[in-house]
Amino acid sequence: MSIVVESPTEKLTESETILDNARENAQKIGLRYAGDVAPKDAWNLFEQGDAKLIDVRTIEERQSVGYVPDSIHVAWAIGNPMVSNPRFVRELESKAGKLDVILLLCRSGKRSVAAAETVSRLGFKNIFNVTEGFEGESNLKNGWVNRNLPWVKD
Repeated sequence: MSIVVESPTEKLTESETILDNARENAQKIGLRYAGDVAPKDAWNLFEQGDAKLIDVRTIEERQSVGYVPDSIHVAWAIGNPMVSNPRFVRELESKAGKLDVILLLCRSGKRSVAAAETVSRLGFKNIFNVTEGFEGESNLKNGWVNRNLPWVKD
């Protein structure tokens, strides 16, 4: 039996460090998905091509509020009032593999947690929630937009 030991001089990339820290924290606090990633870190992962950014908000939210350029849209809920999208898992599977690093983004970071928990149970191994969401909490200056990360509105 051989044991492989990583060299202490081997340096992790920024993306690897972000993901490793998120996974470690998720284990500590008992999350049921790979972990949480701050908006800035999510942008770094996405910009480097190390993760797919999946926007789980409704199409109406994306159109009226805006979205991250080149993000992939798969609505977690549809309609008014919002109800679960029965095709969510199939749509996600058509746009990302179960081993891909996937960042889920919603308005405030709550629907994306529900989506992350669901698809993790179905075998997606690298599902991360983007904390704070696209707009953040209404009483705080947080979220993708308020952190001045790239976004567009049609």
